[in-house]
Amino acid sequence: MSEGARVMLDAYDDPSDQRSLSLDDTSSVEESPEDTRLSLETSNDVVPYIGQRFVSHDAAYEFYSEFAKRCGFSIRRHRTEGKDGIGKGLTRRYFVCHRAGNTPIKASNESKPQRNRKSSRCGCQAYMRISKNTDSGVPEWRVTGFTNHHNHELLEPNQVRFLPAYRTISDNDKNRILMFAKTGISVQQMMRLMELEKHVEPGYLPFTEKDVRNLIQSFKKMDQEEENIDLLRMCKNIRDKDPNFKYDFTTDGNNRLENIAWSYASSVQAYEIYGDAVVFDTTHRLTAFDMPLGIWVGMNNYGMPCFFGCVLMREENTQSFAWALRAFLSFMNGRAPQTFLTDQNMCLKEAIAAEMPTTKHALCIWLIVAKFPSWFNAVLGERYNEWKAEFYRLYNLETIDDFELGWGEMVESFNLHTNRHIANLFTFRTLWALPYLRSHFFAGMTVPGLSKSINSFIQRFLSAQARLAHFIEQVAVAVDFRDQAGEQQTMQQNLQNINLKTGSPMEAHAASVLTPHAFCKLQDELVMAAHYASFHLEEGCFLVRHHTKMDGGRKVIWVPCDELLSCSCLMFEFSGILCRHTLRVLSMLNCFQIPDRYLPSRWRRVNSSPSKLVRCSLSSDHTGRVQSLQSMVSALISEAAKSEERLDLASQEISILLSRIREQPVLMHGTQRIR
Repeated sequence: MSEGARVMLDAYDDPSDQRSLSLDDTSSVEESPEDTRLSLETSNDVVPYIGQRFVSHDAAYEFYSEFAKRCGFSIRRHRTEGKDGIGKGLTRRYFVCHRAGNTPIKASNESKPQRNRKSSRCGCQAYMRISKNTDSGVPEWRVTGFTNHHNHELLEPNQVRFLPAYRTISDNDKNRILMFAKTGISVQQMMRLMELEKHVEPGYLPFTEKDVRNLIQSFKKMDQEEENIDLLRMCKNIRDKDPNFKYDFTTDGNNRLENIAWSYASSVQAYEIYGDAVVFDTTHRLTAFDMPLGIWVGMNNYGMPCFFGCVLMREENTQSFAWALRAFLSFMNGRAPQTFLTDQNMCLKEAIAAEMPTTKHALCIWLIVAKFPSWFNAVLGERYNEWKAEFYRLYNLETIDDFELGWGEMVESFNLHTNRHIANLFTFRTLWALPYLRSHFFAGMTVPGLSKSINSFIQRFLSAQARLAHFIEQVAVAVDFRDQAGEQQTMQQNLQNINLKTGSPMEAHAASVLTPHAFCKLQDELVMAAHYASFHLEEGCFLVRHHTKMDGGRKVIWVPCDELLSCSCLMFEFSGILCRHTLRVLSMLNCFQIPDRYLPSRWRRVNSSPSKLVRCSLSSDHTGRVQSLQSMVSALISEAAKSEERLDLASQEISILLSRIREQPVLMHGTQRIR
């Protein structure tokens, strides 16, 4: 569809019919009695003519509407006229082009916001006039005026069907849509299902997504106030049973529910450990109630989604987002995340800047990439996949200079100088491109594949939405299921054979401390470290580069007295996992264990159950004993991994020992018992 036609169709969506129209009755050919002919049902007439007869004015309207549809416009009823006197009734009627008349200038009202919507009216003079005639004793309507001269572009047959006058939803389709809405599927999914059911091509239903959304909005009027009362009652009941359940809400000027946010006790506990990096997904809606839904999610130490909270909002504006963020922070005891990932939403961006000024805001790369087919498929054609591969290459570059140089070359190569999406992506590059984000911690949540895991989790509680009040229960069930599934997966992963690939003491040490998810990432770096050469530049400074390279490399700083490490690649700062460059330096310096601070607590096995986390200050003696135990565990794993028999024996003995240890009370400072 051409851009001009699309603009015109948008203008046709103007629902108001209260517009002025100046039609000159003498501007069309008037009725000539000798030319009148009766329009029968079997007539082949397709163009209105003076003298054409109809049994009713509704029949005349339907005929003219079909004629207009074939021509590429739609019509509306305009003016009616009647004769003076009792019982005379309606005697003349005008049907006009939908673009007839001109939009009157409205008086501005500062207290009431004005809708800035373009009108379709352009003063078109096309019309058909019918008059009532009773000379034969039987009332009939005759065409007494007609002109088909338009001062605007007419639509093509494949475009005219999108005009509001021709978009209809049958009663059967309405019932079907209502049923779909209650199941919680998206409007896009509804459209696709109905296209398949009706065997029509995509986009050829007699209604659009906008019509379906408007219909769903009308469903919401089923006593919404009662729904809101039930929802708040549900929250209060949960709070009565669990004082650690948290919720907050706002009401509008009519005391109707406007926004509501909530979080569970387990979510608050999980946030204490895994709340350093948070995704705020606002791309979902409660379809049955047409309400935007925001979900706070993180990643736990086993690389699985970790639920933090939910918010339902009436409007997606800066004020609503700001309130949601304040509610979330209050649930989490005022602690803001280090990094915050969201969709592209300017209102949300403004709210984050105001409510979380110290938090690094970034855009979810997977939400951006999901829009690429609609943005670039038609523009790039056969070169789309080639361009996408180049985009990912640029996205993963390490330096800002390389990224910006490569971006310019990409724009030139694919002739995208005037593409607005490319321009917007470059404008906001500091929010999504890795070269600008590597100095911030994201817990691995910038990986595009993570979206599947998060979406599958979210869909668990979007599957049924018959009642708004039950939604909080559905979320609680989904979160509990996720926790159980996470514990099961943790147990399975702990029982898996650990495959030590390098045989180095550092690898065995990491395997005894980190979860399998984090250890696998560190192990990959350890394997690659063997391919790198290390050069001592000066005291505490090293240059590390691949053994096949003659220049370049990464700069590693090592301060042995404080056991401080840093690398110019910033991998540890970005993911919490040491890079191959620092591991190569540690190996060269004969370090047999990774410094404790570079095995972060958020990636350790001990944090697999946040509710059981015990925070305490260990004495130096206690710390030494823990490190000694870790060394023994490392040696145990190394020896047990050499055969299946050793692994079986180690598993049996450790299970017995673990049971005995768990029977012992946990004391803090020798007095306080921790359960």
